[in-house]
Amino acid sequence: MSVALMALVAALATPVPAQAADPPVVRTDAGWVRGETTAEGRQFLGIPYAQPPVGDLRWREPRPARPWQGVRTAADFGNKCVQGASWDPGYEQPSHTENCLDLNVYVPEGAARRAVLVWFHGGGLTAGAGQDVVPDTFARQTGTVVVTVNYRLGAMGFLAAAGLDGEARDGVSGNFGMLDQQASLRWVRANIGRFGGDPARVTVAGESAGGRSVCTQLASPTAKGLFRAGIIQSGAYGDCAARTHETALTQGAAFARKLGCADIACLRAKPAAEILAAQSGFDWAPVAGGAFLPRQPKEAFERGAAAGVPVMNGANQDEGRLFAFGRFDLNGTPLTADQYPTVMRTDFGEDVLARYPLPAYPSPTIAYATAQGDELFACPALRLDGTLAGRGRVYAYEFADRTSPPFASLRNLGTDFDFGATHVNEVQYLFKHFGLETPLNAEQRRLAGQMVRYWGSFVRDGVPRAAGEPAMPSGPGKVLTLRTTSAGGNQQSTSVHGEHRCNLWDAERVTQSG
Repeated sequence: MSVALMALVAALATPVPAQAADPPVVRTDAGWVRGETTAEGRQFLGIPYAQPPVGDLRWREPRPARPWQGVRTAADFGNKCVQGASWDPGYEQPSHTENCLDLNVYVPEGAARRAVLVWFHGGGLTAGAGQDVVPDTFARQTGTVVVTVNYRLGAMGFLAAAGLDGEARDGVSGNFGMLDQQASLRWVRANIGRFGGDPARVTVAGESAGGRSVCTQLASPTAKGLFRAGIIQSGAYGDCAARTHETALTQGAAFARKLGCADIACLRAKPAAEILAAQSGFDWAPVAGGAFLPRQPKEAFERGAAAGVPVMNGANQDEGRLFAFGRFDLNGTPLTADQYPTVMRTDFGEDVLARYPLPAYPSPTIAYATAQGDELFACPALRLDGTLAGRGRVYAYEFADRTSPPFASLRNLGTDFDFGATHVNEVQYLFKHFGLETPLNAEQRRLAGQMVRYWGSFVRDGVPRAAGEPAMPSGPGKVLTLRTTSAGGNQQSTSVHGEHRCNLWDAERVTQSG
């Protein structure tokens, strides 16, 4: 008997658990998992895709999950990766758990070989988890399989050090969180067919740090073949730039000194709580220079990285309001008219102050927020459109529903601050943000339905369409603005670049880099 035939006989002889029909049971390459059936379809939560990065595996590349015996219950989310407390629902307490490399799978009922969306959460690469969005309704409405992923954060995910360089296969450390994402994509390639997904039709997507992650993965040679399309939501800030290896090593050495450590053994012996307490004040981000990211994403795209991979890229109209609120109004110290000129000159310069005159805005905080959002999000997104257009199709949007309710974390604050279409606010139009229903009015629900159709079409076919709505334009300079009907509805626009004063910010960027 041939080896192949023996393997087939063995597979057929493997008993299927009695519960295979209800609740749903699926065999992964590490063992059986039992999920749940809901009104939206099937869901499997907290499936490990890699070994826990604990002990000697802390700050090492992820390794495939160890096989388990029997049927593993997949009815609850796994642990959140190490992070501090925040105002987000469910994050009132810090997490000190390193055993966190899990993912969640949402599957609509019906036929197999569905297109797959893999979602990387936001949180500045220091916070968040795959459970931040519950995409079960999105999966049902779009007929797609959706996977949400945990990955290592902060110092646990992005520490670079000379001692760790010596352990890395390419001699460059500091990309552990990004390598976790790639490990999850390899898990998807190997297993998603058993859940009804098509491993040849995978789209990676994310918002904020998740969008930045997508931008980074698009530029990474080691991600080639793991996905066929990408969605970047508010993730182009900093032009997706990574830290240089030299900068990352300098920061890593300072971090080690802060913990009183002279070597990696000392760092690995530190409790997670001490690592977390020491990580504030450092820039935890991807590192360029090794096999994972040989060059900066912008240069990689200019050289043709991810050629042929369609991308949806966009930002929100009022990105900066969340951050300006957090800096000023949240602390009970809203920016005043008297303070405004000094703060603007200090943060941006005299030219920027002149282009954002205070009388043009409802309040000093919103005036400041407009400049900040234009500089950090809107204009980088438009620059990225131009860069990506040189290597394939790029579809551009701007979420512009200024009537949108603040997302759940902000609603809990009970503030009457006008957040408009601020950072993160579009996520609740696509998914249940933090598992919660969003209080949308009839017009907003209609817009949410249109957005789900655009996103779902892109995941299925690589082209974002919504019946009866304008096409999402491809190519630089054109953007689809997403608005409610009373605000004019969805429209193709060529004026967004001017509305965000990007000539000013592009010139500022050239001056700063020069």
